[in-house]
Amino acid sequence: MDIRFLGHACFELSDGDTRVLIDPFLTGNPKAAVEAGDVDPTHIFLTHGHADHIGDTVDIAKRTGAQTVAIVELANELGESGVENVSDPNMGGTIEFDGGIWVRLVPAWHTAVSPNGTAHMPAGLVVGIGGKVVYHLGDTALFSDLALPGRREDIDVALMCIGGHYTMDRHDGVQAAQLVGARRIIPCHYDTFPPIEADAEAFKREVETSSDAKVVILEPGDTHSE
Repeated sequence: MDIRFLGHACFELSDGDTRVLIDPFLTGNPKAAVEAGDVDPTHIFLTHGHADHIGDTVDIAKRTGAQTVAIVELANELGESGVENVSDPNMGGTIEFDGGIWVRLVPAWHTAVSPNGTAHMPAGLVVGIGGKVVYHLGDTALFSDLALPGRREDIDVALMCIGGHYTMDRHDGVQAAQLVGARRIIPCHYDTFPPIEADAEAFKREVETSSDAKVVILEPGDTHSE
């Protein structure tokens, strides 16, 4: 299973013919590794609807027919925008797809209103793909419930925001790494814009000193294989 970092909080998880695109903010993203027209996902999963996360979802979903998952209020907005294959879970809900692919929404401590004005709860995403479990924390502050997903499944990889200002910073990220308990952590949501500049190498050192997790720093366009 491959994890390709596309910039900011956007990742593509690939296993065989399955390509899961998370938070496809590409157009207008100064760190985007690809353009929106270059991706061809089978699935799109959203943590929340802020502009730097919902991004190009509608255009990509319409073009590809990708099976899209977002929390219920945001899913309803996507449907009204012409996205056809939309699943609408709420917190704790799991959506399963053919091929052993699944995603569950878990809490994230943040705010969320879409560019169209739809208020909704932000989420983290626990994703099963290729026999691995990936936890995208979404945009979140540090809070103790980050430990709960790992009590149900062993987390292979955590995709973790560390930029501060809008989310937790790298210092709280070290504590989050201990709570999540993932074997591997890939930092994201940093260095895209000046307010969220962060020292990823310092984050890596502190996490690996204080826990058993290994940190993999990816530049936009890089791929990590599990």
